[in-house]
Amino acid sequence: MLEKWQNHQPETFVCINKWQQTPDTVTIELQPQVGAESIDFKPGQFVSLGIRIDGELLFRAYSISSIPQQSTLQLTIKRVDGGRVSTYLVNTLTIGDNVQLLQPAGEFNCIDHPPENQRVLLISAGCGITPVYSMAKYWLEHNANIDICFIHVAKSPSQTLFFEQLNQLDRDNSNFNLQLLLKDKANTEFHQGRLNQQWLEQLTPNLHQRTVYLCGPEGFMEDVSQYLQQLDFNMSQFFQESFTPTITQSIADKVSTTLTLNVPAFNQTLTVNHGDNLATTLENASLPILVACRSGVCGSCRCKVTPNSVNSTSAMTLTTEDIEQGYVLACSSTIIDNTEVSF
Repeated sequence: MLEKWQNHQPETFVCINKWQQTPDTVTIELQPQVGAESIDFKPGQFVSLGIRIDGELLFRAYSISSIPQQSTLQLTIKRVDGGRVSTYLVNTLTIGDNVQLLQPAGEFNCIDHPPENQRVLLISAGCGITPVYSMAKYWLEHNANIDICFIHVAKSPSQTLFFEQLNQLDRDNSNFNLQLLLKDKANTEFHQGRLNQQWLEQLTPNLHQRTVYLCGPEGFMEDVSQYLQQLDFNMSQFFQESFTPTITQSIADKVSTTLTLNVPAFNQTLTVNHGDNLATTLENASLPILVACRSGVCGSCRCKVTPNSVNSTSAMTLTTEDIEQGYVLACSSTIIDNTEVSF
């Protein structure tokens, strides 16, 4: 592991390559500035990437599209409307530029959740393809007995990430069954339509004998989960990426109470409201909190607070010892009492 990652600090990486995947999506290849023989992670995981824009260091989380044990990492990034970081990475980042990366993280991976047998179903939509594409490549390289059914939903061939690579995998591997479901299939032989229960059954041989890995927009994942349950699928063999913003507490639900937030290391005392999000409060005060996924899954915003002073909806990356010592994930914590914060 890279030295700074061992101390939960960001490492500097250099962009050594960048290429267009679709009109609004690029893949960037990153190499550690200090050098490393290989970079270890679990296929399906993501990294929190930091880039300085207009003097401000901003972090966002992106899934890794390459496979482990290589000397570089590849991230595939779609430009999001209004997204400062994604827009900068797609439009402005050039070869030779530096970025900051936190250690790979995420429970959605094929190592911690291996398939029960040798049959898997990978389902994705849009840029949700990135983590399952990494899984597929890893399995095909390391497990000759794996049977992969790969269903991806996209608008058209030109809007399908890794379109050529997926077709090459399909041609080269008899144990890789590619099924694209497109809104406009153009002149291809792929299916046209919207994924539903009937398509799921039709496109997936031996569905009930497979382990399912799902990633895509929240509504899409909810639909697929419902289809599987309606088909009496064994949901203990179902895994999905929980990469969506954490909903904390609406303004309407907040109690009209003024509280104090103290940050001794920076000699700051803030006046806050009951129900304020901890990460947003610290960011607005220009305090050095790293907030990447904003979903309570990456752990970049880990900080220590006064016991019982916040309500937290996620402790995904925290150990039992962390929790006992008072650590929380700021992005998924709301302030409910006077508190003191340390990093």
